[in-house]
Amino acid sequence: MTETKQSLFDNLQNFFGFNNFKGDQEIIIENILADKDTFVIMPTGGGKSMCYQLPALMSEGTAIVISPLIALMKNQVDQLRSFGGSDSIAHFLNSSLNKTEIARVKEDVITGKTKLLYVAPESLTKLENIEFLQLVKLSFVAVDEAHCISEWGHDFRPEYRKIRQVISNIGENIPIIALTATATPKVQQDIQKNLQMNNALLYKSSFNRTNLYYEVRAKRNVIKEIVRFVKQHQGKSGIIYCLSRKKVEEVAEALNLNGIKALPYHAGLDPKVRADTQDKFLMEDVDVIVATIAFGMGIDKPDVRYVIHHDVPKSMEGYYQETGRAGRDGGEGICLSFYSEKDIDKLQKFMKDKPVAEREIGTQILKEVIDYAESAVCRRKQILHYFGENFDAKDCHNMCDNCRAQKEFFSVEGPLIKALKLVQQLGEKFDDQHIISVLMGVDDPQIHNYEHHLLPEFGLGKEDGENLWKSLMRQALLNNYLAKDIDYYGLLRLTDKGKEYIENPYELKWVLNRPMGATDDDAEDEAPQGSGVLDTQLLQMLKDLRKKIAKQKNLPPFVIFQDPSLEEMCTHYPITLDEMKQISGVGSGKAMKFGTAFTELIKKYVEENDIDRPIDLVIKSAANKSAIKVSIIQNIDRQIALEDIASSKGLSYEDILREIESIVNSGTKLNLSYYIDDLIDEDRQEEVFGYFRTAEADSIEDALKELGSDDYTHEELQLMRIKFMSELGN
Repeated sequence: MTETKQSLFDNLQNFFGFNNFKGDQEIIIENILADKDTFVIMPTGGGKSMCYQLPALMSEGTAIVISPLIALMKNQVDQLRSFGGSDSIAHFLNSSLNKTEIARVKEDVITGKTKLLYVAPESLTKLENIEFLQLVKLSFVAVDEAHCISEWGHDFRPEYRKIRQVISNIGENIPIIALTATATPKVQQDIQKNLQMNNALLYKSSFNRTNLYYEVRAKRNVIKEIVRFVKQHQGKSGIIYCLSRKKVEEVAEALNLNGIKALPYHAGLDPKVRADTQDKFLMEDVDVIVATIAFGMGIDKPDVRYVIHHDVPKSMEGYYQETGRAGRDGGEGICLSFYSEKDIDKLQKFMKDKPVAEREIGTQILKEVIDYAESAVCRRKQILHYFGENFDAKDCHNMCDNCRAQKEFFSVEGPLIKALKLVQQLGEKFDDQHIISVLMGVDDPQIHNYEHHLLPEFGLGKEDGENLWKSLMRQALLNNYLAKDIDYYGLLRLTDKGKEYIENPYELKWVLNRPMGATDDDAEDEAPQGSGVLDTQLLQMLKDLRKKIAKQKNLPPFVIFQDPSLEEMCTHYPITLDEMKQISGVGSGKAMKFGTAFTELIKKYVEENDIDRPIDLVIKSAANKSAIKVSIIQNIDRQIALEDIASSKGLSYEDILREIESIVNSGTKLNLSYYIDDLIDEDRQEEVFGYFRTAEADSIEDALKELGSDDYTHEELQLMRIKFMSELGN
């Protein structure tokens, strides 16, 4: 072994405690030590940070590491200090430091104690920092998360495009190492061009992570699905990504309601809270982090066992990088995503106000995500194709839902020739959607503009259906019969393989996409009432108990609990008051007042009949409607007229009555006398109270028949029922 190699392995052992390098690490490090520009594309978990940390520790001077996130810098600096045994060995320079701390960092760098200095791109461009770095002996500059340079990347940062200019201002001939975990050929080209490192040696590892299992599900009752999944993986670490801060808070709350240790993480939280949350996750004080995409970059937690996307990711790069945080130790890593067309609509609305060029790029990037989610083809094959890698689906070894599923195939030969010939005939100047629209005979203004409705091919594929054409076009790209010209808005080009197929066609069978089916709106995260198989034996026992308590308290049974609440108890078997509170129609008030007898009966019944309780109770998306309910209660306390409350909330009068009934039925006492006394005189109120006191059910229709529809309106009886339930039941 040469002296340099020996030194390399000695330092690897001394600093990091490893005996061997992973993948291309050794050759990359040798290249950097030889002062050569280097471009590293390596998937998450491949050991990118080692590629610049070790040569920095072995080189004379200080290495600058440009990094986009404060949390990422802190995490890496802490690790290096623990390896190196000295706090001076690594520092970061960013907006989180005060003047005293900045002075100390600069002193350590000037005196040569600091081997790695982490800098945010915004800090790097400040004149005072450029002037300071001109005084320092720099070993090289590492640009981490280099995909941030490219507008085609998933995390574009304009400051990243100024890096090359700043490095040139600091000094001449400073070697650059650019690193990223996700780079399509287009992004790769953009990075090299912007950093002026076209002669850099490129090291590109395979993007295949064999231990990750990929699955996409239609978005129905998504919070309930997530709670069920997490409970099935109790005690394991996981990350759940949501697009909005509001949804992050809501999902974290739902998990905690169900006994799962979870914390929210997003940019709206105080930096100290975010840092504490990250530490708690690393120290395993919490099992689950619910986060916006800001969480996880550079987090060195090897045993994240699952990554869930509550919402459709914005790009395939983002999806790949986020799912890549699972199973970095080579162990179990489940990547579960929920897909809804409504999510796509939201993302498209976000792009509406952007400049045309940016919107075009964003639309193409999003289209790749849609194709991935809706396709029935091996997920791994699709991901790797996106990053310019060809992959044989049989090597997936059933590590995705599509490879495990029953497939429906269709004969490709005829349709593929039609599509390829049409691409050729139209001069390779249109995208896949346009080709499908022509074949389907879609009456679209753009098709009329080009007079493509006059082509003999117009409507030729209508009978085959849109699903077949979508399946065909996607797989023609995946199998390299067509290529997408990313520079020109995704226009399709015929490959040599595609041209050859037109000349010499052969029989092929491809997979037909499985329609995802209708998906629910976010507001419908709660399970429908009475869902599941009803335990009729328990239902009768609960009704008997309700009757007994009603007699003791001299109340009608429906005041205790209404039938839908009893039915839900028979499918979910709540055995604690906390679980009882999650049954619809049972709030804290009702649970405290009547719940104990019911939970005791259910617990005894479950034990005697050896019932395997469902692990997920009804998941109340607590944040969904709580704000509006609190506001209604506050307005009623202030004795505001119900019509005015309805108007201020953008609700109809009927809606506000329904909301008030829901509040009262769940056990909250409301005093509506200020409003009802103006509408209904005292004698009539007593008559209605007398009726409900002896009624078998709380039906307004039955009350109208008994009391006379000439004497009372539906609204009056509904208001009196609310007052009756509030005063006697709560």
